Amino acid sequence: MSKRARQYIGILAAVVAYYVIHEGAHLVYALITGTFKRINLMTLGVQVDVFAERMSDTQLGVFCLAGAVATFAAAYVLVLLAGRIAKAKSKLLRAVVYYITVALLLLDPLYLSLLCGLFGGGDMNGIALLVPELAARLGFGVLLILNALALLKRVLPVYSRSFSEGGAGETK
Repeated sequence: MSKRARQYIGILAAVVAYYVIHEGAHLVYALITGTFKRINLMTLGVQVDVFAERMSDTQLGVFCLAGAVATFAAAYVLVLLAGRIAKAKSKLLRAVVYYITVALLLLDPLYLSLLCGLFGGGDMNGIALLVPELAARLGFGVLLILNALALLKRVLPVYSRSFSEGGAGETK
C-alpha cells in the first residue's frame, strides 16, 4: 500500500475515532443521567443532543466536558503505548494510530482554547457553567501546548523512526 493511501486512511480513521470517543463520552453521560434525546447527524459530523432542561448546570457542564476528558485520556494512553505500537509490522496500523493520536491530542484543546468563539461555543457553553470561560480557555490553551510538546517530543520521534526503518513486504 502506498504512503499516500496510508495517510488518507489514517486521517479518515482519526476523524472516526475522534467522533466515537468524544461523542461517545457525551452519549454515555447522557444515558447515565437519563437525559439522552437523540443523535444529530450534521454536515461535519455528529452531535449528541440531550434534554438540557432536565439537567442542572453542573450536569450540563460535566456533559460538555466529558468529550474532552475522554479524548485526553485516550490520547495519553496512545502516547504511553507509542513505543509498542511503533513496533507493529503493519505500516497501515502504525499510520492509523499515529493520526488518531494527533487528532486526540490536539483537536479539543485547539477548539476549546482558540476556536470555540468563532463557532458558537459548542462544549465551551456548558464548560463555562463549571468555571469561568476565560479560565477554561486558558486551561485548554496550556493543555494544547503540553499536548503539542508530547506530540513533538514523544510521539513524532517514535513514529518517524518507525517509518524510516521500513517494514517487510510493504511499499514506502
